[in-house]
Amino acid sequence: MTGIEEPNAAQWQAWDGPAGAFWTEQADRFDRAAAGYDPHLRAAAGFSVGERVLDVGCGTGATTRAAARAVGATGHVTGVDLSTRMLELARARTAAEHLDVTFLRGDAQVHAFPPGGFDVVLSRHGVMFFDHPTAAFANLARALRPGGRLVVLVWQPLDRNPWLHRVLEVLTPGRDTPAPPADGRPSPLSLSDPARVRAVLDAAGFVDVRLEGVEEPMVFGDDPDDAVAYQAGLHAGLLAELDTPTREEVVARLRADLAAHHEPGLGVRYPSAAWLVTAHTAA
Repeated sequence: MTGIEEPNAAQWQAWDGPAGAFWTEQADRFDRAAAGYDPHLRAAAGFSVGERVLDVGCGTGATTRAAARAVGATGHVTGVDLSTRMLELARARTAAEHLDVTFLRGDAQVHAFPPGGFDVVLSRHGVMFFDHPTAAFANLARALRPGGRLVVLVWQPLDRNPWLHRVLEVLTPGRDTPAPPADGRPSPLSLSDPARVRAVLDAAGFVDVRLEGVEEPMVFGDDPDDAVAYQAGLHAGLLAELDTPTREEVVARLRADLAAHHEPGLGVRYPSAAWLVTAHTAA
């Protein structure tokens, strides 16, 4: 599924390619970075024993496993993601915990989920990359039972997320800081506008749409030396565009900025802000 005529073709190519490989190699770092948001997501989901949960963009399965522990042996959790390698690691870690979880390699925008097959649709920063978000959320609404719950985290605007804009400023000297596409194309910030979130979810058939602002630090490593290699790998595409002297200068500036955000004993931490979005299907 790599032809440009396919939905989310670019996302397939990235997440089932280099991006997915890097996220698999750095799975523990990614989970640690966003771990502060996990309690907010779980509390909003309000899992009950026996419920059926769909985790969209499940990656290596940290949120999927947490949901499986919450719903117990009488419930069931399905994780869906584009990345073969991330799902391989998710399956291995889930098997090690002896949890009964189904992992699907698929695109949540178009996958034929069983109609009404889930009580909860969950996602930690995994729903911002759809080519056609209204169609995608309509597909997820069909997968929920009447009165089912949608609980997702998406990022707030760029100026509310120094973990992203500060690093991008350092990595793009003499240029305008890369900004998310203004037309809402897939990007980490495609659902950062509350009005757009409400419009998309309303059109997809959800009701009682609510957004709650939540803020937690993003943790990039134990210390600047630990964090700089991770950030350089995460933004390797931007660094590759620079000549060698500029790249060395930029990496030095990156390390200095990471050092300025180092809190001994807590790690390298940057402020971040997300929307906790909840909604229901009509009962």
